[in-house]
Amino acid sequence: MLWAAFLCDICVKFPVYYPDKGRELVSKRRILIVEDEQDIADLVALHLGDLCDETVIAADGHEGLRLACSENWAAIILDLRLPGPDGLEICRAVRRERPYQPILMLTSKSSELDRVLGLETGADDYLTKPFSVLELVARVRALFRRIENIQEAPSANDSSIIDCGGLHIDSNSREVLLDGQQVELTAREFDLLNHFVRHPGRVFRRADLLDSVWGYGHEGYEHTVNSHINRLRAKIEGDPSHPEMIVTVWGVGYKFAA
Repeated sequence: MLWAAFLCDICVKFPVYYPDKGRELVSKRRILIVEDEQDIADLVALHLGDLCDETVIAADGHEGLRLACSENWAAIILDLRLPGPDGLEICRAVRRERPYQPILMLTSKSSELDRVLGLETGADDYLTKPFSVLELVARVRALFRRIENIQEAPSANDSSIIDCGGLHIDSNSREVLLDGQQVELTAREFDLLNHFVRHPGRVFRRADLLDSVWGYGHEGYEHTVNSHINRLRAKIEGDPSHPEMIVTVWGVGYKFAA
């Protein structure tokens, strides 16, 4: 098949295991790959090997669901179409347990609906098959950079708490309150809101947000921004169909109306 052409006979220097083979490894940074096509799974593991201590491959949705929900991962690479529970079901289950778990979803190139559903379910990012392995590595690096930024505590001079209207945003605890009620946001939704409120009134193009919040810019992935903004509006706006905080500047992008 097409993907097999990318694989070559080389010495693999990073640990990879399939859980059904019973091999246990301990590592600091681990990536879970849930993919039923072995050639693709091996290709992804091969190219992500330099970014982590260990890659773990689950070949179906049942094993993927068990592993995704039972352990903490540096990132989960999640195929949408799987035998057993699909990627959407796994993503929902993970988000219930760990809102800040980085998830990159692999979707079919022909289905825009699949990509939108993946983002609406809580995936941080997506790639369409067939994808560039260089882009895959860049996307995962961007996820890692975001997590590292989350873990870095702000200095004493940083403004870690912002109160704007009914919103209370604490960058240290990554907590958001709306009129005193806690708002449950995914990691990417929080990053997006935090970016907006720290630049009130500034208009951002989708490409600007991809670069600043996601850590990359790539033509054709504006749906990533659109879907996250729609989800964010649904959680913080009184009437998401007529937003008053994150407003659309037609023909340009979005801004936070302080």
